[in-house]
Amino acid sequence: MRAVFLDYATVSRGDLDLSRLRAALPDLTLHEVTTANQISERIDGFDVVLTNKLPLTRERIAAATRLRAIGLIATGTNNVDLDAARDHEVRVCNIRDYCSPSVAQHVLGVLLALTHRFSDYAKLATGGEWSRSPQFSMLNYPIRELHGRVLGVVGWGALGQAVGGICERALGMRVRIANRPGGERREGRIDLDTLLGEADVLTLHCPLTPATEGLIGAAQLARMKRDAILINTARGGLVDTQALADALRAGHLGGAAIDVLPEEPPVSGSPLFAPDLPNLILTPHTAWAARESRQRALDELAANIADLLQGGSRGRVV
Repeated sequence: MRAVFLDYATVSRGDLDLSRLRAALPDLTLHEVTTANQISERIDGFDVVLTNKLPLTRERIAAATRLRAIGLIATGTNNVDLDAARDHEVRVCNIRDYCSPSVAQHVLGVLLALTHRFSDYAKLATGGEWSRSPQFSMLNYPIRELHGRVLGVVGWGALGQAVGGICERALGMRVRIANRPGGERREGRIDLDTLLGEADVLTLHCPLTPATEGLIGAAQLARMKRDAILINTARGGLVDTQALADALRAGHLGGAAIDVLPEEPPVSGSPLFAPDLPNLILTPHTAWAARESRQRALDELAANIADLLQGGSRGRVV
């Protein structure tokens, strides 16, 4: 089996062990980066294609006549035309539950940073304001305890459960779970519209689907508490970034931590790049990126592909 990894640099900066993947695919070609214009050429003549985010369209799948399997080193499958894969008898597998510790750690970190206003107070300390203060301590920005506060979780899979568990155990927060957007209501969960008004912190861990695109817009932000915090480590398309920027600027939201944007990399810019937005932490899709989680992702991909080539169904979506 000839295999090609199109965008290996999305996972590794030379710090991962490839031995398990090479054991599963001895004839493996690695490309650190592949542009959209290079995809068709680089998958031609290969039996197995590995990728993270590159789009494998119907046209590209149909043209790759040797293609037998696609391995995604990601949970999301929206970059692959799954119907085309079925039509051309191409098996597709993804990976799951590989980065929960990293994401939970990230959410906890940004939540504490926003709640304690670390960036704002650091600027007061280093900018000279503390030196000029008549008091030993500065109280310019509100700080509140998270114990007993409501953590609203949208998406109760492995990531949502990991975040909910750590916030409940470490901070004493009360976890409330939203019904799956576009899905049926489940016992023990509440509708998102109700949760918006109750949550002190809202964290998103659901996939991007037609039912969840634009899930948090101006109307939803208006329903949230004025001191509530929004955290999105899932998909950028879940949040209307202009509406979020407007809410932060107007003081209608206590803060936000955004790790994902609708366009990545954001070559067209973003409303969240504005310098006047208060209590915003914007990171470049790094919540998942602890080295241990990236190694786990690579090893999970290797196990999926090895099983798939033996006729198994591990991680298989098509």
